Amino acid sequence: MVQVRDTPDGLAVPLLVEPGAGRNRIYGEHDGRLKLSITTAPERGKANKAVCRFLADALGVSKSQVRVLSGHHSRFKEVLIERVGRDALDAIIG
Repeated sequence: MVQVRDTPDGLAVPLLVEPGAGRNRIYGEHDGRLKLSITTAPERGKANKAVCRFLADALGVSKSQVRVLSGHHSRFKEVLIERVGRDALDAIIG
């Protein structure tokens, strides 16, 4: 199960990100994190922006509602998703 935390601003979701992959994809839970792949290479924050954009599209929210909280230079990240319920997140996890 993905170890999602409720915060006053939204849901804090731990991620395991595979940058530079063949396609953007959500794999589901992996060691308590949401595992996903992004085609964008990890250069100058481009992969972080792609992660936020991809999750926003998957959840049907604005990309301004998704931001990286920690792990800016790591495959292990935590993102904040504002104004979204756990049911929407559970739907994309599968």
